[in-house]
Amino acid sequence: MDHRRQLQDEGWCVIPDVLDAERTREALDRLWRAAREFERRGESTYMPVLDPNPSNVRVFYLLELDEIFRELIQHPVAVEMVRAVVGPEFLISNFTANIARPGSKSMALHSDQSLVVPEPWLTPWAMNIIWCLTDVTFENGATLFIPGSHKWTTRADVPPDAHKRLRPFEAKAGSIVVMEGRMWHTSGANITADQDRALLFGYYTVPFLRPQVNWNAVLSPETQAQLSPQMQAWLGLGVTANTGMTADLRYLEDQFADQQEPA
Repeated sequence: MDHRRQLQDEGWCVIPDVLDAERTREALDRLWRAAREFERRGESTYMPVLDPNPSNVRVFYLLELDEIFRELIQHPVAVEMVRAVVGPEFLISNFTANIARPGSKSMALHSDQSLVVPEPWLTPWAMNIIWCLTDVTFENGATLFIPGSHKWTTRADVPPDAHKRLRPFEAKAGSIVVMEGRMWHTSGANITADQDRALLFGYYTVPFLRPQVNWNAVLSPETQAQLSPQMQAWLGLGVTANTGMTADLRYLEDQFADQQEPA
């Protein structure tokens, strides 16, 4: 299947085998280690504002917690799909994890773009790359989405029976789910007795939107020193942040070169 075409037409796609089995297991092990470190730093992995109970384990600031997450957020397959949606220039707005343990329940129905941009939502200005570190099924809490909802432009378009239209993103461990930012979705409930569902959410936006995370405040000087110039730009860490990333700043004579009168 042409993943870019499906993404354009349907607002989502699943790309299998982006990570091999060994790398996937390593990422999962390091995610659990990051969760423990997150709590050691005084943060909670339970967010009542998002989840009905502590069976959802959420880990924020992944880029600070382990090098593997700094590698995944800039994975070539992910970057290719981001550019297919939001364009050649973008910012990394957030990178988080959600481990749905048995008994976890669904958060609110939402679209990620609606959280950062007022309606109407006419253009895709945000997107998620979702890394599947375990097999993901309806039963163990797959992200639930509403097919076609990326075409909704206002909250008034959300129908009263929206919750009945939800479908799961099912995928094997090592896959990524690419989801356009206007897609309405929620976390699934884990109704299994003994399966964890572990997902990483890389959130990217057009460069003129302020990131959800202030990376200058979150990333230590030691971590920032390890970043390439490209990563520093994607995180908005430079003095000028994202200034000029969307503008045509060519000299006037170059901007209108094709309009010049022949000599």
